[in-house]
Amino acid sequence: MTGRSLFTRRSLTGWAYATPTALFVLLFFIVPIGLVGRMSVSDWGLFAGNRGWNAPENFADAVDDRLFWPAVGFTVKYTLLTTVILLGLALGLALLVQESTRWNGLLRTSFLVPSALGLASASLLFYALYSPQASPFPGQIAFLGTPWSALWSTVALIVWRFAGFYMLLLLVGLQSIPGDVYEAARLDGSGRWQTFRHITLPLLRPSLALCTILCVTGSLLAFDQFYILTKGGPDNSTVTIVQLVYNMAFQGSNDLGRAAALSILVLAALLVVNILQFRTLRGREDR
Repeated sequence: MTGRSLFTRRSLTGWAYATPTALFVLLFFIVPIGLVGRMSVSDWGLFAGNRGWNAPENFADAVDDRLFWPAVGFTVKYTLLTTVILLGLALGLALLVQESTRWNGLLRTSFLVPSALGLASASLLFYALYSPQASPFPGQIAFLGTPWSALWSTVALIVWRFAGFYMLLLLVGLQSIPGDVYEAARLDGSGRWQTFRHITLPLLRPSLALCTILCVTGSLLAFDQFYILTKGGPDNSTVTIVQLVYNMAFQGSNDLGRAAALSILVLAALLVVNILQFRTLRGREDR
């Protein structure tokens, strides 16, 4: 077999492996984004269909919606709370189960069990937990009755559901740190806090960056938990930006064009946020 025919055969094999993934990305990512882009510049009602070009009215109407800025503010507040609490707890759990002891297997399994439950199922479970009719808590505690209680009740759900998942990611990062580094720090007389600050955190930066990006992106796109627990209430105080997209498309005005325009704005904001996170969180050696 000549070198040219071998190269051709390997190229065809590579294309054969890559084609299914490329088709999947094309059908379920590129085509939907193209359709949403087309909707965003068209007068496209849910039942009326495409009634022609109307750019940039959809974008202006989306921003002028009375719930737009409250939804943006609430989404940012929810993202900050969830990210700080979730990653702080996950790091603490990862440090707790890092060492090999007789109880670590039980602890790791206990922390990871909630991660096996789907978010919608977990939301329904907590909805029953918060319901006055089924709640095991004594008294009439209004878990979802006020804006702040609804926010914190939802944050509790997300922390319970995802803490084990992020713990696992951080635990992998912790276990990849060479033991010789810690041994050298102990010989130099470094204390626990100094070791954690100057060795563990810097070497854990890639794992922390990954967890931060996943957590921020997931929180900015929050929908299931608020749709099931609060429906945006009370008094539209827990409407997220993605829930506002849903409301524009399927409730009230049934305006797919305006919902698509808001989706494009959310996508652009996510790109900017992720780029800033990459630039901020990557190590100095990568710059």
